[in-house]
Amino acid sequence: MSAVAKAKLLIVEDDEGLQRQLRWAYDDYDVLVASDRNAAVDMVRQAEPAVVTLDLGLPPDPDGVSEGFATLENILTLKPETKVIVASGHGARESALRAIASGAYDFYQKPVDIDQLGLIVRRAFQLHDIESENRRLESRVGDERTVLGTMITAAPEMMKVARTIERVANANVSVMLLGASGTGKELLARGVHNASGRRDGGFVAINCAAIPENLLEAELFGYEKGAFTGAIKTTEGKIELAHQGTLFLDEVGDIPLPLQVKLLRFLQERVIERIGGRKAIAVDTRIVCATHQNLDAMIREGSFREDLYYRLAEIVVKIPTLAERHGDATLLAKHFLHIFSREMNPQVKGFAPGALDAINAWAWPGNVRELENRMKRAVIMADGKLITAADLDLESADEDGLPVNLKAAREEADRRAIRQALARTENNISSAARLLGISRPTLYDLLKQYGLQP
Repeated sequence: MSAVAKAKLLIVEDDEGLQRQLRWAYDDYDVLVASDRNAAVDMVRQAEPAVVTLDLGLPPDPDGVSEGFATLENILTLKPETKVIVASGHGARESALRAIASGAYDFYQKPVDIDQLGLIVRRAFQLHDIESENRRLESRVGDERTVLGTMITAAPEMMKVARTIERVANANVSVMLLGASGTGKELLARGVHNASGRRDGGFVAINCAAIPENLLEAELFGYEKGAFTGAIKTTEGKIELAHQGTLFLDEVGDIPLPLQVKLLRFLQERVIERIGGRKAIAVDTRIVCATHQNLDAMIREGSFREDLYYRLAEIVVKIPTLAERHGDATLLAKHFLHIFSREMNPQVKGFAPGALDAINAWAWPGNVRELENRMKRAVIMADGKLITAADLDLESADEDGLPVNLKAAREEADRRAIRQALARTENNISSAARLLGISRPTLYDLLKQYGLQP
């Protein structure tokens, strides 16, 4: 039986005595040694070590840091996932800040303490192994990342939604998508259309909240020439344009009551009359609608017709928030990085240590739309090759850094839990308090204490 291969550790150090000392100290690893930048880059290309310890004072600039920082940049450009631990005695604090900002995993000041540096090395290998396993699991998802031809996900919660849509796509029923803003309701509506027998027909979308009430009827039902001032020609409405295809009514909860009556008549009889017209026009279209509003409450208040709801909600699909889609935040962040870096800033290659942890820790109240916007801004504004938590305007959540004390750790955990509860309940204080197992006054006190805004 062959022995288990040792993990590869590259030591970039020009002091031969220190090379021998470190090689002896790290007998548990397959230790590789390089004395200058060219040798280090060659070794990274050939051996792909998981962890590198890098002395910034390399020849031909042994008394400075320029050659060391150039080596750091070269290594991370070749293998962004490499954990580079930088060591230097030259301007330690300034070098440490610059190294971490440039993508180094950690920093250690000379003279080297073998035991302490060994602890940093072990933790670097552990983190590298975790990230490698995550990449392996993501790669196994394969084509399932893109479901329904439109939605990128690896979360079981969204895969369940996708399977539901695939089952009902070919049924002649109306589908209602319920979810918070930014969760991808239009993408899923297109998924319903693409998976149905109507895929060769048109997909016509209209945002009912974006059109003034006095114009919405004309947009939906069309109008005859001369029906009102400005009607200089006969115009088909969205319903008519979706004949033999799919009509997507986004924010259907914003349709005014008088227009709800006319929409209900169409759903019952499948005919329309344009404004100013007398001719009944038969239309064969599939209705998919979406809203972030609580339609049950609107029905109780009398602002949404119950009979219309049951016509529109023959199948109801609830879309989880991004905070509830485990693993999707980092998966989508990498997807957006690939798109935006290619279009806007090709030098950006990946994420700095702590950035993905910060993405996972954030509650994403604006869901996928918020993540997309933050990633776009981060790619444009990034100074280096790696996106940092600061570029995303997020607090660093690097698990390798301990909080100042237990009180600070508890406060950070409280903040994170409160943000997630508010995101999942769409900022409903009563529901968030129930989710957290506390009273409303207690939640209000915590919001004030931590300076959080719902």
